[in-house]
Amino acid sequence: MSDDESERKPHKFSEGEGLDEDYEEFTLDPEELQADPSQVDPVDTRVLTDLLDERNIPKDRVDVESLMEVALSYMGINRFEEATETFERAAQFAEDDSLEQQEAWVNKGVAHAQLEEWDEAIGSYREALRIDDDSEHAASAETNLAYALHENGQGEQALEHAENAVEIDPRFPQAWYNRGFFLVERGLLEDAVTAFDNAIRLGMRNAEVLEEKARALDELGREDEAEQAAERAEEIREEAEQRMVEEQAEGGAGSAGAMGGGMGGGGPGGLGGRDGGDDLDLGGL
Repeated sequence: MSDDESERKPHKFSEGEGLDEDYEEFTLDPEELQADPSQVDPVDTRVLTDLLDERNIPKDRVDVESLMEVALSYMGINRFEEATETFERAAQFAEDDSLEQQEAWVNKGVAHAQLEEWDEAIGSYREALRIDDDSEHAASAETNLAYALHENGQGEQALEHAENAVEIDPRFPQAWYNRGFFLVERGLLEDAVTAFDNAIRLGMRNAEVLEEKARALDELGREDEAEQAAERAEEIREEAEQRMVEEQAEGGAGSAGAMGGGMGGGGPGGLGGRDGGDDLDLGGL
């Protein structure tokens, strides 16, 4: 063993002063869903799932809407593993093949995507689409599925689902953005510019969509238009940075909802299905 190897040590976490005897474990779970310690084998780490099986808790005793709010709260504090579990519970206790159950599956996929668990995310979105491929949540499911397939190295399927999202909801700006992104990758640049223009017209006026539009225009040889789009994208980024500085100077960062933020990094984006797909934004994974 070399000297360098002998000096390497794992990080030692602070032992602190311990916890008071009356300390209660942190959880966002409603009281009616907390496990009875007398029924829990501490060796069995999956016992909570078993205890929440509908054979033990009737569906009519579970408030699915409250579970969804708990899961969104987990998302808001970046506890994505807990969010996936809670969304799954919500789907389990929701009425079979209902919009509420579909919504839970879409949002479960969003939580998996935040963990870069693409296979699980894809499975969740497909389950949501199995329930209903033409509902108010279907466009979000298709958009998210396109995003997850792209990130999972299945880009050849991504454009198909981006197209499906636009067909289901032509007023969904993120669907148009994704369609444009995948069209650029296919070399269909004129159609891509049209898709980006539609996204902008429908309210998606962030730096990412303008940068992608600039890229498509540049490849088309429309340099002046590309430069204008790129300059506007830079202005938007500078304005956002200035707002952040001002918020921090005032003593706090701005609130961002359950999963706020725009799409980032020159890639496709996905949205969750909550309230028609406006509040869970998978930006910049």
